[in-house]
Amino acid sequence: MIRLSTSLVIVGLLAAGPAFAKADCAVPMARWQPRDAVAAFAGENGWRVSRIRLDDGCYEVTGFDAKGRRIEVKLDPASLSILEMEYEDDDGGEGEDGEDHEGADD
Repeated sequence: MIRLSTSLVIVGLLAAGPAFAKADCAVPMARWQPRDAVAAFAGENGWRVSRIRLDDGCYEVTGFDAKGRRIEVKLDPASLSILEMEYEDDDGGEGEDGEDHEGADD
């Protein structure tokens, strides 16, 4: 009986975990940079923007970097600092945070 109760408590806690997850960027909207600033920041970094959207309270920019690689970049909406950056190489390999990962398996 005790084993069953312990198992139910563990299952309940695991199921409730996502409900307690918070957004990556908890910045009040009053402090957000406008979308034009995001586009300007992307241009300063040599990115060609395909899309700017919101994801977990952060800006997410998709497009291409100066080398022509497809990128996905998550930005803090207030400071526009890069929180996460992923790109895809010509050979299909993927990288994160500007590191080259040639020949990575997916």
